[in-house]
Amino acid sequence: MNKPHTGLVEVFTGNGKGKTSAALGVVLRAAGQGLRSHIVYFMKGDFPYGEQKVLSRLPNVSFARFGFERFCDPDHITEEEREQARLALAEAQRAMLSGHFDLVVLDEVNVASAWGLIPAEEVLKLLDQRPPGVELILTGRYADDRLIQRADLVTEMVEVKHPFRHGIKSRPGIDF
Repeated sequence: MNKPHTGLVEVFTGNGKGKTSAALGVVLRAAGQGLRSHIVYFMKGDFPYGEQKVLSRLPNVSFARFGFERFCDPDHITEEEREQARLALAEAQRAMLSGHFDLVVLDEVNVASAWGLIPAEEVLKLLDQRPPGVELILTGRYADDRLIQRADLVTEMVEVKHPFRHGIKSRPGIDF
């Protein structure tokens, strides 16, 4: 196992498809090298995402889901949705500081912050607490400029063409 000497902060953002998929690709690589990963799903509670069936079978990979099966309405955020986001951030902090994980993914944390479920300042505080050997990946559209500045790696997914624009809905196994 080649353990990284220094963990970095990565941000996958933008309007294009593939942010979570890119993060899961890193989790897969990490698992292949014997590293331990934990994924914290913000805003993706009970929805049946296909990757979770496989992730639960991989050695050294765990995850926790927060939110509800329904999607959040950014114009009508509920206190229950805010509470779920606070719990997700607390779980990310716990995992990051536990000493048990080399990689922690905060999936959709950028959206949760942009929509006011959790303050961006709280995410920045989490970065301040990151142990040097822990890699953090933050995914989701609308990444706060301060997170982008603090990150070591930022990738913006740009939508060039998307089947949704032609009436093709999300497909199980491909899109979720």
